[in-house]
Amino acid sequence: MPCEATRLRFPPCPTARTPFPLVPCAGGPGRRHLPRVGARMTLAAGCCQAESGPRCGGLRQRRPRRPAGEPSRPSPLPRAWAPLEAPVGVWVPLAFVTLLSFASRFYRLSEPPHVCWDETHFGKMGSYYINRTFFFDVHPPLGKVNSSHQMLIGLAGYLSGYNGTFPFQKPGDRYEHHNYIGMRGFCAFLGSCLVPFAYLTVLEMSKSLYAALLAASILIFDTGCITLSQYILLDPILMFFLMGAVLSMVKCNSCADRPFSASWWFWLSLTGINLAGAIGVKFVGLFVVLLVGLNTVYDLWELLGDLSLSLVTLGKHLLARVFCLILLPLALYTAQFAVHFAVLNKSGPGDGFFSSAFQSRLIGNNLHNVSVPEQNDREAKGNCKSSDMPLPSSADLAYGSVITMKNLRMAGGYLHSHWHLYPEGVGARQQQVTAYLHKDLNNLWVIKKHDSNTADHLDPSYSVEFVRHGDVIRLEHKETSRNLHSHQHEAPMTRKHFQVTGYGINGTGDANDFWRIEVVGRKAGKRIKVLRSQIRLTHLATGCILGSSGKTLPKWGWEQVEVTCTPYVKETPNALWNVEDHINPKLPNISLDVLKPSFPEVLLESHMVMIRGNSGLKPKENEVTSKPWHWPINYQGLRFSGVNETDYRVYLLGNPVVWWLNLVTIGLYLLMATCAIVAMKRGVQLTAEFKELSEVLLHSGGKIMLGWLLHYLPFFMMGRVLYFHHYFPAMLFSSMLTGITWDTLLKFCAGRLSCSMGRRVYTYGTLALMLLIVYSFYLFHPLSYGMVGPMASDPNSPMAGLRWLESWEF
Repeated sequence: MPCEATRLRFPPCPTARTPFPLVPCAGGPGRRHLPRVGARMTLAAGCCQAESGPRCGGLRQRRPRRPAGEPSRPSPLPRAWAPLEAPVGVWVPLAFVTLLSFASRFYRLSEPPHVCWDETHFGKMGSYYINRTFFFDVHPPLGKVNSSHQMLIGLAGYLSGYNGTFPFQKPGDRYEHHNYIGMRGFCAFLGSCLVPFAYLTVLEMSKSLYAALLAASILIFDTGCITLSQYILLDPILMFFLMGAVLSMVKCNSCADRPFSASWWFWLSLTGINLAGAIGVKFVGLFVVLLVGLNTVYDLWELLGDLSLSLVTLGKHLLARVFCLILLPLALYTAQFAVHFAVLNKSGPGDGFFSSAFQSRLIGNNLHNVSVPEQNDREAKGNCKSSDMPLPSSADLAYGSVITMKNLRMAGGYLHSHWHLYPEGVGARQQQVTAYLHKDLNNLWVIKKHDSNTADHLDPSYSVEFVRHGDVIRLEHKETSRNLHSHQHEAPMTRKHFQVTGYGINGTGDANDFWRIEVVGRKAGKRIKVLRSQIRLTHLATGCILGSSGKTLPKWGWEQVEVTCTPYVKETPNALWNVEDHINPKLPNISLDVLKPSFPEVLLESHMVMIRGNSGLKPKENEVTSKPWHWPINYQGLRFSGVNETDYRVYLLGNPVVWWLNLVTIGLYLLMATCAIVAMKRGVQLTAEFKELSEVLLHSGGKIMLGWLLHYLPFFMMGRVLYFHHYFPAMLFSSMLTGITWDTLLKFCAGRLSCSMGRRVYTYGTLALMLLIVYSFYLFHPLSYGMVGPMASDPNSPMAGLRWLESWEF
């Protein structure tokens, strides 16, 4: 039975099925876009329309007047939409879901009042920013003042009264009188913004209020998202910029019919700003950069096919995107590091990961504004025996000097030894030689001629003798008096490499202690420069080259880096070293200020160190890691706090109904999208509303599905240690996809029914999904807000019946 009047909702009556029409874009033929939220729309005559859900009756449509005397003629086909301003109902739900989001994230924010999980790292890094102490982290800086993500956390702590003195030594340490709420509150604020961002994104892409509400409900009532937002972590900061970039991209697409307008420039520029923020927090922000890049390529390809656009206009479109989506993010990203290096100007625990030249810029480092021994010009002239002998232009390495040697591999460490021996079955049972990333007295070596005693070089009656390219030397470990030694026993970790040990007594060893020192790109007889010369040590007996393999030794090696002697002669940073510390009382000192690197050099080195550190991450003892296939099925969570019945326990686990609904939806979406594509390819005659629903499903849903794939599949190819929380950016996309897919499915079903029945199916179906999500949250909310008492394995525990999988450890 036809509707009595036309109103702004769906499903349509049998007389006219046009609930979700597309508005042709002014940009040219073939470019069709969904109408913007807030745009002026037209309603189809004589039927219901869907803007945010099914509803019939009530709004009368104005009919065009026929001029007097004009003959009667058939009425033209109605326009898709009649003039109508966007309803206030779009913004009232936005305010409601935003309020719920903030309430759920800030509830019990101060609990527990002790360090939880990775607050150990990121809270400590915030303290480093406040104290301006340099540190090393595998992520870029934006989330830490957070290194700029750490910059933000540190800034939040500073503004809220935190003085940067809490040590953040280990999980469980109580904050006592220290103000930690500001840093947690900052992360909770950004985590709360994810819900309105998702709401606006889905609303813009689907033009369905119910789809937007469903997506927002999923994120509001997901226990995992709540937990991740309530602590001093990088994840809420990363997801804030990620969702901001997606929302800005979608808004910019909606302005495609008004290119170069103020709103178009605003959203395009904001997309670039959010991209810079996402990359500046974690390198996985590159995934959203790839998503925006693919969207931009598709958009430019569509513009290229618009023959109404001139080449000049196409060039403007290209340049606008290059500026806003490439140059602007790069400039902001570089500026983050400029601030990072300007703020962190004091020596700290991260110095050893970087090169000697890098360390020379840090106040308090032994290389900052330091002077090292060097022969002065007058002495050099007096000792010259030929006119072609060069005067020293920087510190020259001399025999008898106490030195440290740093491997040129990024984060390669210092040549190091200690009293501990290699264990039984690991080569010869001699003293261990390793590479160590931190400053230590066990990094000190004395450089000697292969056939003389150290005391000879320190005798005041002896003149200073400099080490030259091609000399045969011995290196004696200062603390243990054993020589750097190698032989044909296999290295402990790297096959076909030779073992390196400390051997001998009081500097007396054998011929396997002899090494030829060579400088890359220098001629025989040239002096070796401290810090600047890249040197190679070749074992005289075997011909192998001293190097750092980069592999971490087991606990018997104190988890330091393996040092080997490789028989494969290659010019790689692993086999090159430079002399950093140079102590010789017989030489005057010179300043090393000239060795300070430029900003581009510092920027490049910091990225190389971060990339290597990221790839080499190892799990902590008793830490629960996971595999990518675990994540979508919510297979295993993470303990944020507490392990015993008396502890305040917080457990990172997604709302099971939400996560399993998202997982089912991915399969459902692929099925629906396949059916829609096949139907259109086979030329099946679809009604207007089904065509338009298919457009929403394929175009909008396809972008969200692509975002999920880009943020999930790359983890299968990563060699580093992985954790459950790495899936949460992908979970944001699967949640938005759930809203769009189920909204479209219910509209498909409702479109096959009568007007009143379709309205019930659509409304009740959406409400049923939301109530199921809310009820599941009611059951599992103690995981986020804390539990005390019996474990879930105890029948007396209130959580006993909720341990649906054996792998859940709450």
